Amino acid sequence: MENLVLYSVNERIATITINRPEKRNALNPALIGALTEAFLQAEEDELVKVIVLNANSGTFSAGADLEYLQQLQKNNFEENVADSNRLKKLFTTIYYLPKIVIAQVEGHAIAGGCGLATICDIIFATPESSFGYPEVKIGFVPAIVSCFLMQKVNETIAREILLTGKIFPAEQALKYNLINFVTNSSEINQKVKEFALSLCKESSGNSLMITKQLISQTTKPLLEKTLETAVQINARVRESDDFKRGISAFLNKEKINW
Repeated sequence: MENLVLYSVNERIATITINRPEKRNALNPALIGALTEAFLQAEEDELVKVIVLNANSGTFSAGADLEYLQQLQKNNFEENVADSNRLKKLFTTIYYLPKIVIAQVEGHAIAGGCGLATICDIIFATPESSFGYPEVKIGFVPAIVSCFLMQKVNETIAREILLTGKIFPAEQALKYNLINFVTNSSEINQKVKEFALSLCKESSGNSLMITKQLISQTTKPLLEKTLETAVQINARVRESDDFKRGISAFLNKEKINW
């Protein structure tokens, strides 16, 4: 995984750590692939009962990195479909994983980074954490992430979040039911560990697995169909003039007048 992702196991808890601090833990194809591998490793690891996803450097994930965005402008439709399917695979791997996944969000969780947190079973954040899907501000569409957001919040909130593209603090995310807990940064490591250990010690692993499957199965047919559509939408939007204008302005740090 080329150290893009760190993997460790202690007391039946696997910790998967995003490790691109120099890029604010931004997503690119290599990181997406490394994260997918890490979660599949944790799924097969008999020593693991619960998984914690966190990140180095005080930023959970700033979304797609700049080089990745530059490449997307050059991709053809088939390449964009393949790229969207990579992100879909990561998200569905976590969402359907038979083990419980806890997100420990410190700092920004933006766009794809927000989606990465959203798909986890339980989400802890600090008061300084922030969330949001600002894709519409740069001519993009939050296609794949929106499929999972709709599993967490009601349509009214989803419309507000996705159509405004606003960035909002952890306390607001808590009110939206997007996350579960807000805890001080000095305590979050301990709180997450205590929560994970309580699942390990007080709950049947088989029962946790079946209960998680039960929850996801109720929406699986619609979710799978929606994700297939989202992949195609992602690829089409990347060919649009608005996407090219928006990404160019973002990369050049220019204000765009839509």
